[in-house]
Amino acid sequence: MIPILFLQYPKCGTCQKAAKWLKENNINVDSRDISKENPTKEELSVWIRKSGLPISKFFNTSGKIYKENNLKEKVKTASESELTDILSSNGMVVKRPIIATKDFVLVGFNEEEWANKLKK
Repeated sequence: MIPILFLQYPKCGTCQKAAKWLKENNINVDSRDISKENPTKEELSVWIRKSGLPISKFFNTSGKIYKENNLKEKVKTASESELTDILSSNGMVVKRPIIATKDFVLVGFNEEEWANKLKK
């Protein structure tokens, strides 16, 4: 079985829902609390590439830090390197949950998408 990394914040309702879904579907994951162990710049660079999503999709747009630091404007103008620095500086800036495997990365909890990718 391919190791699956589940990045989550235990107090996040969506993360709790995703964790419950993983358990109900007998999908074993290595869980990591994003508030205690930030993703590294290297990890984020790989995940962004594997996800096929723009880097803006990796930001927790409803988070306090995002709003307080007006990151909405920064995301529009900053380079990918600068944005990766911001994301790796504080796990609470990162959208969650994230599923990371050697083949793909899923950002946010979309039950249909997760089922398509994880239930094989």
